[in-house]
Amino acid sequence: MSTTTTQRKGSDWLPVWDPEAADWDSGRAWKTLWVTTYALTLAFITWFLASAIAPKLNSIGFDLSQGQLYWLIAMPGLAGGTLRLIWTFLPPIMGTRKLVTLTTALFLIPLIGWALAVQNPDTPYAVLMLLGILAGIGGGAFSGFMPSTSYFFPRSKQGTALGVQAGIGNFGVSIVQFVTPWIIGIAIIGGSQMMTNKDTGATKEVWYQNAGYLWVPFVIVAVILAWFLLRSVPVQARGFKGQLDIFQNKHTWIMTYLYVITFGTFSGLAAGFALLINNLYGTMVFGDAGIDPVKYAFLGALVGSVARVISGPIADRVGGGRMTVFATVGISLASLYTLFQLSPTSADQFPQFLYGMLAIFFFAGVGNASTFKQMPMIFERRQAGGVIGWTSAIAAYGPFIFGVMLAYISPTLFFGLGVVFALIAGVISWWFYARPGAEKPC
Repeated sequence: MSTTTTQRKGSDWLPVWDPEAADWDSGRAWKTLWVTTYALTLAFITWFLASAIAPKLNSIGFDLSQGQLYWLIAMPGLAGGTLRLIWTFLPPIMGTRKLVTLTTALFLIPLIGWALAVQNPDTPYAVLMLLGILAGIGGGAFSGFMPSTSYFFPRSKQGTALGVQAGIGNFGVSIVQFVTPWIIGIAIIGGSQMMTNKDTGATKEVWYQNAGYLWVPFVIVAVILAWFLLRSVPVQARGFKGQLDIFQNKHTWIMTYLYVITFGTFSGLAAGFALLINNLYGTMVFGDAGIDPVKYAFLGALVGSVARVISGPIADRVGGGRMTVFATVGISLASLYTLFQLSPTSADQFPQFLYGMLAIFFFAGVGNASTFKQMPMIFERRQAGGVIGWTSAIAAYGPFIFGVMLAYISPTLFFGLGVVFALIAGVISWWFYARPGAEKPC
C-alpha cells in the first residue's frame, strides 16, 4: 500500500512511504524503531514510578493506609488508559516526529514532581494522587508511539518490530522497580530522609528523590534524538471523526478483550506485585522472616518483557492467533496454580507463589506480542494503527482496575476471576483466528 499525499509538506514529513515496496528503506524504519523504543522505555519508567515508590512511603515518614497505597498505584493506570484514548488518534495528525518529541518532554513533569514530593512527608495525599495522574502521561504515550512505528514496517515484520519495541519498552517497568531501591541509597541531589523499619526500629539514610531525578537527563537525551532523527510517514490524516470507523468492525472489540487479558494482566500485576508480596508474605505478616517486596517485584515485569521480545519473531512465523490461544490458556492455568498460594502459613512458601506469578507474567508477555502481530494482519494499515492505539488504551486501565479490585476484594476471588476471563479469551481467539476455517486466520 502506497502512502503518498500532497498535503504533507515540511521537514517533518516524508514525501512517499511504501513499506511493502521492494526498495523499502529498512534503515530509516529501524532507526525510527530504536529511537521510539528508547523513548517508550522512559515512558514506562515514568508510568510505573509510583509503583516503585509507594511500598516504602510509610517507611520515610508518610502515614498512608493500605487502601490509600493501592489507590496511589492505581491512579497512573486510570490516567494512562484515559490519555491513551487521546494519543490513539494523534499519530496520523501530528506525525511521528512531533508526537514523540513533545510527549517525551512531558515526562519531566511527573518525574520532577515525584522527586520534590517524597522529600516532605507532609505532602498532602491529594498531591500524591495528582502526581499519580501525571505519571499516566507515560502510559498514554504507548498508544501514540506504537502506531507511529508500525507505519514504517511491512506486514511481514510487524510482529518482530512491535514485539521488540513494546517488549523493550516494557523493560521500563522492571528497570524502575529494580533501580529505585538501589539509587535511593546514594547521595546525588537534595536532602536525605530517614527510612525506618517499623518492625525492628532500625533506620538508615536514603535519598528518595533520586527515584525521579535519575531519569531527567535520559529524557532530555530522548527529546533531542526524537527531534533530530525522526520523520513522519504521510499516512492520510482523517481527523478525529474520520478515524472512528474502527468501532464499526467487531474485530476491534474482540482484539480489545484479548489485549485486556494479556497486557492488562501484565500492567496490572506489575503495578500491584510489590504490594501483593508485602500483604501476603511481608514482614507485617511473618515478622523478620517476611519477604522484602523490592527484592522481587521487578522480576515479573522482567519476565513478561523478555517473553514479549522473544515472542514477536515467533508470531511472525507461526501466526499470532495460535500464540494468543497458547498465551491466554497459559494465563488461566498459571492463575489457577497461584490461586492455591494465597494463604501461606510460612514465608518459606513464597517461592511457590513467585513461580506462579512469574508464569502469569510470562504468558501475558507472549500474548502481548501475539496480539500485536494479529492487528496489522486483520486491519488495513491506517485502521490497524488506530486499533493498536485503542486496544492499548483500554488495556492500560489494568493498573487501575487491578489496584481497585485488590483494595476491595480478596486475592482468592481476584485470581479466580483471572482463571475464568483468560480461559474465555482462549476460546474466543481459537474460534475467530486460530481454528481451521477461522473468520480471520492470522
